Amino acid sequence: MLAAAASFSRPTAHRLGTLAGHRDAVYALAGRPNADRVFSSGADGLVVAWNAADPAQDGQLLAQVENSVYALRELPTLGLLAVGHNFQGVQLLDLASRRLAYATALPPLAIFDMVYAESRQRLYCALADGTLAVLVGPEFRLEKLLRLSEKSLRCLALHEARGELAVGSSDWVTYVLDLDSLAVKFQLAEATNSVFALTYSPDGASLLAAGRDAHLRRYDVDQDYAPGLVVVAHMYAINHLAFSADGRYLASCSLDKSIKLWDAATLGLLRVLDRARAAGHGTSVNKVVWPGGQHRLVSCSDDRSLAVWQVVEGAASL
Repeated sequence: MLAAAASFSRPTAHRLGTLAGHRDAVYALAGRPNADRVFSSGADGLVVAWNAADPAQDGQLLAQVENSVYALRELPTLGLLAVGHNFQGVQLLDLASRRLAYATALPPLAIFDMVYAESRQRLYCALADGTLAVLVGPEFRLEKLLRLSEKSLRCLALHEARGELAVGSSDWVTYVLDLDSLAVKFQLAEATNSVFALTYSPDGASLLAAGRDAHLRRYDVDQDYAPGLVVVAHMYAINHLAFSADGRYLASCSLDKSIKLWDAATLGLLRVLDRARAAGHGTSVNKVVWPGGQHRLVSCSDDRSLAVWQVVEGAASL
């Protein structure tokens, strides 16, 4: 019993710096563990690379597109960055040369999210009319358009080991698809409004879902996605979720202008990063990523900026 009661104290978190240069709201972020570089874009169509380890360093402009960008996805093994160019399709930038490598036209719609299954060389794109677009490498030609819903597909999460893709929709349902056949294996209908955010835990055991109803929901993957713990997590819509690489923390961000850090195991609230308590963003926080390996968190906002945060673990206690 004593071992089960052991825990760690609340972490501290402070803002390391601001990444500024966008001319309008920043909607999209891409970053990954063990790499300090992050990528951002948004309403101004600027696609920018930043060094999260050195917030004082200027960003590097990679491209400028004509329309808003809601989705970015780095493909590190290919040295590419996928840009979901709303109403135009997907453009893939060669990060070494900063040149356009591939461009694939899609129906003239907003692209809300993208994930890449490396084992299948396929890029999956969530479109605003409820369609899932599948692009196949190495040239990323359009392979399939699958209409899943009458409402927008808002978010995607990939469980490559299980061969499954979770798709969150504005029809309040999360669809879990077989990656190869795209057949629907499970429908998760516990949400009471649009599903904006999905993420699998690093160990693959849980799927976390959130959205306009401001609730955080956990599903047990190995038990056919049985519903688990539910937390009223924010005051307004939850825009995005992201686990730290070690699986210790879950970050959520919201229309309520805050970022919250959660104990990933218990979904206990650990820290709130907002303007009053942590010099946080003053408007909606749209995405969060954990680049590098030092519990560093990057967020982006309607306030046209990115913030870099350092999370410091508390001392273990009983």
